[in-house]
Parts: sequence; structure tokens; C-alpha cells
Amino acid sequence: MSGTAERGMPLLEVRHAARHFHVGGFINGTRLMAVNDVSFTLLKEKPEIFTIAGESGSGKTTLSRMILRDLEPSEGDVIFEGRSVASIKRRREFGAFMKKVQPVFQNPFETFNPLRRVEEYLVDTAVNFGAAADRKSALPVVDRALCLVGLSLEELSRRYPHELSGGQIQRISVARSLIPNPSLILADEPVSMVDASLRMTIVNLFKKLRDEEGVSVIYITHDLATAYYISDRIAVMLRGCVVEMGPVEAVLGNPLHPYTRLLKESVPAPDPADRTAWAKRIGLSMQEVREYSRAGCKFAARCPDVTDKCRKGDPPGVEAEGRTVKCCLYGESL
Repeated sequence: MSGTAERGMPLLEVRHAARHFHVGGFINGTRLMAVNDVSFTLLKEKPEIFTIAGESGSGKTTLSRMILRDLEPSEGDVIFEGRSVASIKRRREFGAFMKKVQPVFQNPFETFNPLRRVEEYLVDTAVNFGAAADRKSALPVVDRALCLVGLSLEELSRRYPHELSGGQIQRISVARSLIPNPSLILADEPVSMVDASLRMTIVNLFKKLRDEEGVSVIYITHDLATAYYISDRIAVMLRGCVVEMGPVEAVLGNPLHPYTRLLKESVPAPDPADRTAWAKRIGLSMQEVREYSRAGCKFAARCPDVTDKCRKGDPPGVEAEGRTVKCCLYGESL
């Protein structure tokens, strides 16, 4: 699925990537396709915010772990700047890769050692990634990164993580990722643990990094509201598959896949009673696990437009109305 990306020199290529796990007992278990045949490309010449969206259990984080080389694909490949990520074996090579591909995690307080002052952690990051020769020369490097996120080294001096707010810590986490001067930031649910009033501050940082620093961002979220606001393109995942991908205005403005339409209709009201409903980790039952390996469309059991064809084989990915959609409703009649 191309998602209507323009041609150019690739920064990141995900080529038919798949990852499966064995779930359950040795005899009665089943193979769970956590990620199933996912493909997309980000270009060097065109920094963008590419969103991977879906409910918990859709495969978003597993896909992000493959991009970060934390997991190897069971099938397919992840290629960064022309080289397969799976071929990166040596410590020096991995360090060079991580300088260019930086993560921002969901819980910012897990990023920092609570027993160390924040500036010490940032200075170590600058020295360890070669952004500065020593701790003294690292100080202006750290201060510049903090300034990009609206903070300064002076105001954070001698402070521990617990002395800062969640919004400050998340912005510092983004600053930490900027110190090595990366080409790509992979942000996994970066606003799910901050107050609604701070979410726009964080997502605006990513727009600023794209526009002013030329950094591409893979934004992983269940929050379609922020996805619509900051994304250039979006890929909607269901049970490990990308079911719809393309420009965010097309996909969320006029969704074609029945699952994307359901997600759009399910966007919570501002500040609902249970703000974390979509972000909760799901303990899948064996019946739900089997949906991953079930033949045909994974949404067939819930789809109002289901036909017999939907249950017989995986729907093809076809181009329709400016995006790629994986649905039996489209294709033959186009």
C-alpha cells in the first residue's frame, strides 16, 4: 500500500513487513499476526508527519518496535537510508542508526532516571551520541535542544524529574531526542499521559520540528483529533493490517473503509469521563486472537457492509479517491 507518497529518495521504507507471535499453549495455541504485510515510504526531500492510528491491539507499537530495530520482522523488511535495519549488528552501527532515528515514549517519566538531575541526563546524551566532545561543550547543545521545545537549561538547572510537570517532562523528552540531530522521530502515544490543555503544545512541537528543522515524525496514536490536526498522511491499522492510508484530509475527512468510519464516529467528546478508554491495554481472548489469523477481512464480523467475498480472502489494497484502501467494496468497479 503506497498511500499516495510522492517519488524521491527514501528516508524510510517499510516493505511488506509482518511480525507474528505464538499465543497460547504448544498444542492449542495459534499464530498471531500482530503486523501483517505493511508497506509505506517516507522521503528525505519531504519531511512529514506520518501517523499510524488505531485502537489498542491494532499492531501500532509492534510496528514501531520493528522500525526501531527492537523486533525483527518475521517477513518483509524495514530499510533506513537504503540499508536493511535487520542487518545492523555491530554496536557502533546501531549507535549511528539511533543518532538518526530517535524515539519519544508514551510515559515521559520512564525516560529519565529519577535519581539524577535532568540536565545531567541530557548532557550524557549529547556526549554519548557524539553531539559534543565533553560535558562542558555539551551545555550549549543541550540548551539549544531545550529552546526548540520552549524551555532552557537555566530554568531546569539542578532539578529532578519529580520536580517538573508532566508537560515539561514530555517536552524535555522531545528535546532529548533532538540532541543527536535525528532525521526521524518515532513518537509512540506521546500525548496520552498529559492533560488535554498540554496536548496541543506537544503536537505543535512536532509541526515545528517538521517545518523548521526538517525532521520527519512517525506519530503513533489512538487520538484521531490530534492526528487530524498535525498529520500529513495517516495509516489506519486494524488487527495488524493497514486498512486505509493516504492524505489525512482524505482519510479522516471522507473515510472509505467501514472501520475508519467507525473510528471517526467513535472519537470521544472533549475531556470525557474516561479519557484513557482507547489507550487501555487490551488482554485479548483466544477468540479475539484468532481474528488476526482469520481468512478474509478482519473487520467482517462487525462490518455493516459485509459480503461473502469479504470472508473468503484478504481484500486487495487499491487506489480510490486519493488514498489506498484495503476493502472489497472498492477495486473491481473502479
